Amino acid sequence: MQGDLRIDEALTSGDGLLAADLIGVAVFAASGASAGVAKRLDLFGVAFVGFIAALGGGILRDLVIGAVPPLAFADWRYSMTAIAASLAVFWLHPRLARWRRSVLLLDAAGLGLFTVTGTIKALDAGVPPVGACLIGMLTAIGGGLARDLLTGEIPVVLQRDIYAVAALGGAILVTILREVAVADALTMGVSALLITGVRLIALYRRWSAPVAAP
Repeated sequence: MQGDLRIDEALTSGDGLLAADLIGVAVFAASGASAGVAKRLDLFGVAFVGFIAALGGGILRDLVIGAVPPLAFADWRYSMTAIAASLAVFWLHPRLARWRRSVLLLDAAGLGLFTVTGTIKALDAGVPPVGACLIGMLTAIGGGLARDLLTGEIPVVLQRDIYAVAALGGAILVTILREVAVADALTMGVSALLITGVRLIALYRRWSAPVAAP
């Protein structure tokens, strides 16, 4: 295998990894659709918020690095997965409360995966390290930001939740590994797991970022 093989292609190739990527899309779409249902949006509104929550970060990343059309539009499976998950939430939302823990787990896994792939794609596009870290973070949290803004809420990632911080820390780790030339598929997988673990521990221990004193 050539040394200059793009790491993001290695990470996203194969049926298993594609399935994991689409699971992340479905989970983020479900979170957006749930917010839309809570705000009493109609069917189109719920599907639209779910689509943006799932794919907004990736679309922003691709536009920033000049990868057009964005993957969300270039590969129909991403769009269809987001829409299907949103519609499922619209019709089945009374039954979804019992799945909250599973959704949180998958959401954390999606955060780790999208942070890693977003950072790597930015680095491969020639973005400097600091910019690549920010793009990696925005890839992971951009959809949630858009979801909250569309539903009239202060974005969760800007409040006390350890979410954006985990993504930014993971993006910095990925960038450092890339700079010291040890960013192979294994280390990137471990990085994604580490980001996921930090998010889950923060949820379990109820960690939060400090806020200004009143």
